[in-house]
Amino acid sequence: MSSRHDKGWDKIYHRYRPEILPWELGKPRRALVELVDSGRVVPSKTLDLCCGVGSNTVYLAEKGFDVTAIDISDKAVEYAKDKAHKAKVNMHFLVGDFLNLPFRSEEFRFAFDFGCFHHVEVKDRINFIKGVCRVLRSESTFFLVCFSYKNGPAWNHFTRAQIVRLFKDCFEIESIKHISSIEADKIRRYFYEVLMEKSSA
Repeated sequence: MSSRHDKGWDKIYHRYRPEILPWELGKPRRALVELVDSGRVVPSKTLDLCCGVGSNTVYLAEKGFDVTAIDISDKAVEYAKDKAHKAKVNMHFLVGDFLNLPFRSEEFRFAFDFGCFHHVEVKDRINFIKGVCRVLRSESTFFLVCFSYKNGPAWNHFTRAQIVRLFKDCFEIESIKHISSIEADKIRRYFYEVLMEKSSA
């Protein structure tokens, strides 16, 4: 008999140790650190979407952010809770679906997404964006890091124009930066860093 651990992201986190997963660097993403260091975002009620093993989540908590983290994999959340315990920081963890965010409207002031949006199926993209928009307060910040077209043709490798078109109805885009990163598997991958603010209207 199969179980929920036999498919999708749950299967990956149950089958493999975090240190061999390309996206799990064991440290917070440089883009997030630079954003926090710049003062553009300050400690506030924060949502980490698809938190994985919690490297970014723990970093934000250590910086004084009141963080809630959600991931679809219970094993990933288990790893993240252990990381938070070792770091002696408090935060909230949930196992849940990013298409049905179980939060009140306008609950958060900052949301961070590394690697969540670019795994949302095409048919669900607008619903995902509307969900993030719903849980953010007016004029709150959303920081998105997603795959770039420069990684090669794929359904989830985005151009700048695609990003603008998808997010323009809910967010005012402040900046879009094209970057590369050597991931944990030593392969260089390309991303867009998108800093945006929830529209006030």
